[in-house]
Amino acid sequence: MPTLRLRLTGSEDDARAVINLLQSLDGIEHVEEVADMMDRMDDSDSSSAGLSDIRGPDAHELEIEAPNESTARKVREAVEALAFDLDALVEFEEEED
Repeated sequence: MPTLRLRLTGSEDDARAVINLLQSLDGIEHVEEVADMMDRMDDSDSSSAGLSDIRGPDAHELEIEAPNESTARKVREAVEALAFDLDALVEFEEEED
């Protein structure tokens, strides 16, 4: 069973729209937003110390289990089309063989 991982750069509404799309696709049983595992510490010696925390769109990490490669390809195509319509950025993590 292929597991797709993607990073969506966009608003909470964009992420919710993508998750709703994924859950509506036939054969998709598992869609989960996973936590960003990267440590984000504000170092007092950093050149960005004291700068505003207001930044651009958020990044959302999603994990999707597809029953087969054909469905995984349909997931990629559908998510790319929706992200284009939403003016959001989507990146798929490629599995190393």
